[in-house]
Amino acid sequence: MTVRVMIFKRFERFWHWSQALLILVLLISGFEIHGSYDLLGFEDAVTTHRTAAWSLVTLWIFAIFWHFTTGEWKQYIPTLKKVDAMVRYYLLGIFIRAPHPFRQTMLKKHNPLQRLAYLFLWVVISPMIWLTGWAYLFYAKWDDWGLDQYLALEQVAFFHALAAFMMLVFLIAHLYLITTGRTVMAHMKAMITGREEIDPDAEEE
Repeated sequence: MTVRVMIFKRFERFWHWSQALLILVLLISGFEIHGSYDLLGFEDAVTTHRTAAWSLVTLWIFAIFWHFTTGEWKQYIPTLKKVDAMVRYYLLGIFIRAPHPFRQTMLKKHNPLQRLAYLFLWVVISPMIWLTGWAYLFYAKWDDWGLDQYLALEQVAFFHALAAFMMLVFLIAHLYLITTGRTVMAHMKAMITGREEIDPDAEEE
């Protein structure tokens, strides 16, 4: 028997959806700047990209503060326990209706594989995309700061685009995993309403 409880708090949902929107805007405008297509026009794409980037920085500052003051940062502590079970479930078990190896609770919202994915996002993708993005933004200051002898614009552009593609892959995987709940829309509804069905026995554990 399952019960519906509040899993995702109001700010958590606001942060999630605002971040998703800003990342989409950054990807769309960024790939246009990269020359992949012509949608907004180069100058408007640059302005949109820069505005969305600073907006995301501001959002992350509030999100980091919220996570540390509420203790929610503990939800992202990585663990290797049951990772192999999660991999088998997503590769095979989900297609044969095998039982889910992870039971979500209010204290453990993310399964072990999700935690590792978020760790990769925060430790690899995000630093790469932000460092190269800021290098792009302050390119005119390279000479003044003595960075021109260490950095090449072509290399910065390559790693920024690489990080963007990695973010796109992460987003696609995230969208796919949204559909793997009890129903196709179960996880989506949970992130809208904040309420998720959990096993009370798992919560007691």
